[in-house]
Amino acid sequence: MRRKLAAGNWKMNGTGAALSELEALCKSHPDASVDILICPPATLLSRAADTVRGSAVTIGGQDCHAASAGAHTGDISAEMLLDAGATSVILGHSERRVDHEEHDEDIRAKACAAMDAGLKAIICVGESLEQREAANTLDIIGGQMSGSIPDQATGENLIIAYEPIWAIGTGKVPTLDEIGEVHDFIRARLERRFGEGVGRSVRLVYGGSVKPSNAAEIFAVSNVDGALVGGASLKARDFTGIIQALESV
Repeated sequence: MRRKLAAGNWKMNGTGAALSELEALCKSHPDASVDILICPPATLLSRAADTVRGSAVTIGGQDCHAASAGAHTGDISAEMLLDAGATSVILGHSERRVDHEEHDEDIRAKACAAMDAGLKAIICVGESLEQREAANTLDIIGGQMSGSIPDQATGENLIIAYEPIWAIGTGKVPTLDEIGEVHDFIRARLERRFGEGVGRSVRLVYGGSVKPSNAAEIFAVSNVDGALVGGASLKARDFTGIIQALESV
């Protein structure tokens, strides 16, 4: 059985004061039956790791460089994330693909670095509204998977997040059938490439305007093993509602 995952991406939000929300989250879930992950900005990583120590919550990064060290001003390596207390790192988020013009080969290199360092790579895939309307969704997802996922991927070091770009932060959500179609497609592609053992062990999470009011129905969809949540993860109360919905599946 794949253990469910509720992951929160704080993006470029949060100063030290936001750690109180993290403390509240830890207190609300002392014995969680699902994995809980929060990915704060890099400035909070070490303090966040100290805050969650001994709790059911773990900490992750939002990006890493493909190199382990070097002349890369402003970047952070996978080894640095690990040293700061991270267990995972988000890679290939649509905001990185668009704002920083990251391509599949860049994401693959970063994922290799993350896995080599001992981090779980949460690789994001997703289509734009134009691609969805042109019925190209599965072709886009398949291409992103082929280009972004390293050959060394396993169920222990890889998590895939399906995030339709047009649904992130917009309040728009694909139909349950549309979510299921993509997650089933991702599962089948993983099994074909890596074999049934690895293919069935990789967790697939959904992201895109997930909130307490719609979480339960999304989590009931085939091959949805949890969520990668943006804005709703910034407040412990909102994220708790999503976690509880996941625990009830």
